[in-house]
Amino acid sequence: MLKVKALTFNPAQENTYILFNEQNKAIIIDPGCYFSAEHETLNSFLKDTQLEPARLLNTHCHLDHVCGNLWVYQNWGTELWIPSGEEEVLANAPLWGEKWGMSFKNYDGPVHFIHEGDTIVLDNDTLKVILAPGHSPASMCFYAEKEKFLIGGDVLFYQSIGRTDLPGGDHETLLRSIREQLFVLPDDVVVYPGHGRPTTIGYEKRNNPFL
Repeated sequence: MLKVKALTFNPAQENTYILFNEQNKAIIIDPGCYFSAEHETLNSFLKDTQLEPARLLNTHCHLDHVCGNLWVYQNWGTELWIPSGEEEVLANAPLWGEKWGMSFKNYDGPVHFIHEGDTIVLDNDTLKVILAPGHSPASMCFYAEKEKFLIGGDVLFYQSIGRTDLPGGDHETLLRSIREQLFVLPDDVVVYPGHGRPTTIGYEKRNNPFL
């Protein structure tokens, strides 16, 4: 059974997620830890809960979601998995960091690719990979069907949606992704977004003004 811990990092107030199981294995998703104090916050949580990071994933590769990748890799040796189609976004992330006043060194270890329909496995627990482009070229969400939650990246927010004015973004594609890929999930599925508070699929169906 997967549990979820959210830590909010960096000037963009990005949500970094740690998923962990009874075997004390963890998946780190979108490490946005930028400042040294944020590194220590993540490190302290993992030590205090005696968790061993086993996987490092990105939902997409905008700078605020990837600026902690290298630090995680250097500390735990977790090689990076990103959505297939986000390679250019990852390569350009430090350039955007300089423009936005968040300079950082990019991840430089082995990169592996996640594809639509893949299953992420952690011991006996699984996450289904859902392709949901529009905010970025190949944004992906990770769905824990048994636990009924979705790590949504910057696709769907509480009463909002991801921005589409960055390179590779497309408003109509994002709306279609939400309607066809996310709104088909059960209404009680909890959505853990890349920024802000959690929500549910059902609530956003009823209340999201963009949809």
